[in-house]
Amino acid sequence: MKQHAQNPSTLSSRPVPSSVPGGQISPPGASNNKWAILIVAAIGTFMATLDSSIVNISLPSIAHEFGVPLSGEVEWVVIAYLVATAAIMLTAGRLADMLGKKVIWVSGLIIFTVSSACCGLAPTLPILIIARAVQGIGGALTMAVGPAMITGAFPTHERGRALGLNAITVSLGISVGPVLGGFLTGALSWRWIFFVNLPMGIIGLIATFIVLKGGIQHNEAHFDPLGALLLAIGLACITAALSFGVELGWLSPLILTLLSIGILSLLALPYVEMHVGTPVIVLSLLKNRVFTSSILSLLLGTLALFAVGFMMPFYLEELRGFSTQLSGLLLTPMPLAIAFIAPFSGALADRIGTRWLAAGGLTICCIGLVLVSFLNAHSSIFDIVWRLFLIGVGQAIFQSPNNSALLGAAPREHQGSASGFLATSRTIGQSVSIALAGAVFTSLGGATAGAILSSGKSGIQTAALQQTFVNSFHAAFLTCAGVAAIGILTSLVRGKEVRHSTQKAEAAITR
Repeated sequence: MKQHAQNPSTLSSRPVPSSVPGGQISPPGASNNKWAILIVAAIGTFMATLDSSIVNISLPSIAHEFGVPLSGEVEWVVIAYLVATAAIMLTAGRLADMLGKKVIWVSGLIIFTVSSACCGLAPTLPILIIARAVQGIGGALTMAVGPAMITGAFPTHERGRALGLNAITVSLGISVGPVLGGFLTGALSWRWIFFVNLPMGIIGLIATFIVLKGGIQHNEAHFDPLGALLLAIGLACITAALSFGVELGWLSPLILTLLSIGILSLLALPYVEMHVGTPVIVLSLLKNRVFTSSILSLLLGTLALFAVGFMMPFYLEELRGFSTQLSGLLLTPMPLAIAFIAPFSGALADRIGTRWLAAGGLTICCIGLVLVSFLNAHSSIFDIVWRLFLIGVGQAIFQSPNNSALLGAAPREHQGSASGFLATSRTIGQSVSIALAGAVFTSLGGATAGAILSSGKSGIQTAALQQTFVNSFHAAFLTCAGVAAIGILTSLVRGKEVRHSTQKAEAAITR
């Protein structure tokens, strides 16, 4: 391998295979398909992120049509998707390593597209919730494989740039979702927020069969059903508990039961995994310092930052009295900053490494969170916008380099599992972020104060209620800033990144 790397002319004259072991869709460094693969991955990524952000704004309309309260079972329209996604993403990544990425990707697109149609046609709320859970499974299959597809299609020295470009898709899905959801619900009906996935899913499937080569991989490894079941139960129960903890109370019997089942399942998982030949989780990945540090940084970064999108609507609509449309527009600076800067941070990571970029990005996020915490009832729109933009800049500088380090630390035969770790960490971080920020905000009286202020019945207590809201808002964001500060440390301790020998040779092919 070393001899070939020293002779680029010899390497460039060698024929390039159309597929490689590990379910690779095209050879890393091959220029014939890498940009097309990025576009295909972007379609699935956009669908999944759009669907995670487009539904919330339509919940009142869904609740009204089915005649249920907004704070009751209709919440499961969102939570069912989240629970199903968290439950199987790691398993999906492992299956991609065993069967090949294409088969998992195609399965995800088909399930997501068909279940989207079922959501739009759902005659009852329970059927809608079930369809949303199935949709979450489809979303999990695509999200668990997408980053691995991109990593496999691009050589090592272009990986950060490619993941940065993919971050644009994520940002667009997040930012377009509320605006598009509000428009479709207002102009047509809430059902069209699901029907909009149909043309995208069909285009994605056609593009997949045109661009992606290879089929089901013949792998002698056997699937671990018991490990997959324990993992699914553990993550699903913990995600559900985190989703309902603030509303039902952390000491309620249901929450305690869910947490107990989830923790016991995850505690039993390592014992099961050590006694099977092909575990559903590749625990050996966690022995890599760069990989583990990147996973922890991603988890902590998501935990700190996802609360911004969760908390800011309460500030904008309840404390400030802004309309839903204006509030949606004021939330766009953060994803727009990510869309503009992430490609550049990814390309820079290819040149100078990821350690200092990831730590620097989270440092900017930490400062931005502290600054947002000082917003009050009289802050100008400019004060709101530039603070959110600053957080977006930090997130863009952090996200692409950190994801590049995470995926680059995994051997090529475990890229699917690494991608599953990435997607699962992001989902768990989002759930914990909402639970943590919501718990702090609610416990200090912010939720109650906001509800009274938005009802227009605050009267002479308006000033006191505003102060209670601001104090609670301040504490919640300072807590998130503290989490981001810990993430800075986990980014700094990752150590030196080491390329795998296969990646070195593959990068040489393109030079």
